[in-house]
Amino acid sequence: MTEVAGVGVGAGGAGGIGGVQWLTAAGNAGVGIPFRELVLVLLIACVTTYLTTGVARMLMVRFGQMSAPRARDVHTVPTPRLGGVAMFTGLVVAVAAAGQLPALNRGFPPVTPDMVAVLSAAVVIVVVGVIDDLYDISWVVKLGGQIVGSVVMSLSGLSWYLIWVPLGDGGTTLILDQVQSTMLTALLTVAIINAMNFVDGLDGLAAGLGMIGGGTLLVYSLTILHDQGGTVSAYPPAIISAVLVGVCAGFLPHNFAPARIFMGDSGSMLIGLLLAAACVSASGRINMALYGTADVVALLSPLFVVAAALSIPLLDLVLAVVRRLAAGKSPFAPDKKHLHHRLLRLGHSQRQVVLVLYSWVGVVALGAVGATVFPPVVAAVLFVVAFVVVGVVTWVPLVRNRPPHGGRHRSGQGGHGAGDAGPGGGAAGGAVEAPSAGGTDSPGPIAGLTAPRDSLGG
Repeated sequence: MTEVAGVGVGAGGAGGIGGVQWLTAAGNAGVGIPFRELVLVLLIACVTTYLTTGVARMLMVRFGQMSAPRARDVHTVPTPRLGGVAMFTGLVVAVAAAGQLPALNRGFPPVTPDMVAVLSAAVVIVVVGVIDDLYDISWVVKLGGQIVGSVVMSLSGLSWYLIWVPLGDGGTTLILDQVQSTMLTALLTVAIINAMNFVDGLDGLAAGLGMIGGGTLLVYSLTILHDQGGTVSAYPPAIISAVLVGVCAGFLPHNFAPARIFMGDSGSMLIGLLLAAACVSASGRINMALYGTADVVALLSPLFVVAAALSIPLLDLVLAVVRRLAAGKSPFAPDKKHLHHRLLRLGHSQRQVVLVLYSWVGVVALGAVGATVFPPVVAAVLFVVAFVVVGVVTWVPLVRNRPPHGGRHRSGQGGHGAGDAGPGGGAAGGAVEAPSAGGTDSPGPIAGLTAPRDSLGG
């Protein structure tokens, strides 16, 4: 590890360590950004994922590769769980298309290795996820695969190289060597992958949160591209974020309640990898010593955005661990007392629970990235207004369903799924009796709610 008080570079240029570039403090502000090309990449990812998800579902049903309900699941209908393969296909096609666009080729080798690093890591992560979706491997093997994928991404050139310590005059920048940067990158990536894997418990929830996180990172990346005059370092996070938004948007119509296919671990871990990659690419190689305190906060927005997108699953994870340890159980023991179960008990339907969680993550993401887009006062006002509105919407069912004389309030759709056993002793009502909709193969209970595959649990 090397310590420097600051690294001076020419205005509008770029400095680098081992060929890795980072943003500089000055640039040709106002230069146009490749907005149309990024929109095209987003649409390619969306359409490809949407079409291949239908094909994947058809093949899984035809060959009988269905995910049977497990003891900790609430859904009662066997459902395909390999949607992540379709999402990966959308990723590959979109990145390949982006590499052919002259306006975006600055985000590819030989200029920067980031996109190749992302694809290499995605191959490892998706293979591990597919094996887990088909054979339900142990959490130790899954964790090992996640670490391998993260290390592959780092060794391929996408690593967090710089750490800014706000001590002394202007702060101090620590330059990490290959081993240190690989360890930090792997730790961050594995944590984000497992947080997204953990939240994949309601139809459409993981895809929606990935789309919100990717969208806010895309806004941040476009802002940096504009302010820094098209600096090379801002291209990869913009491309990664656009692809992530497109992939999630293409998969969501198949996965929103009632889900016809699950993304499985192959999909949720892929979303986590792309969020981590965009975060590292956007902030991990910026020399913060070249900026003032306010700018440093803005430049670290990708970290805040990812934290915002994962705030719900991370909060749920902490509460679950504390709750289980207090009850003398293993922190990995599954239960039906997660945040979405509690929202179901308040009287929200399954779709409403997902939309409420989308809203809360959106509010936190707005607070994280708003200061980089709007003046501070405007950003603060928008955040407060959004916070109040979402808070009211969250608690309306509790007031609406409260009986006049203090009796128990009636639960809404799926309220039984909040942890009570349904009639006949089965797991509860996350599944709703309804005829086949949107192309489902047979009538019966809709697989609306699945218990989260807790953290590293199989």
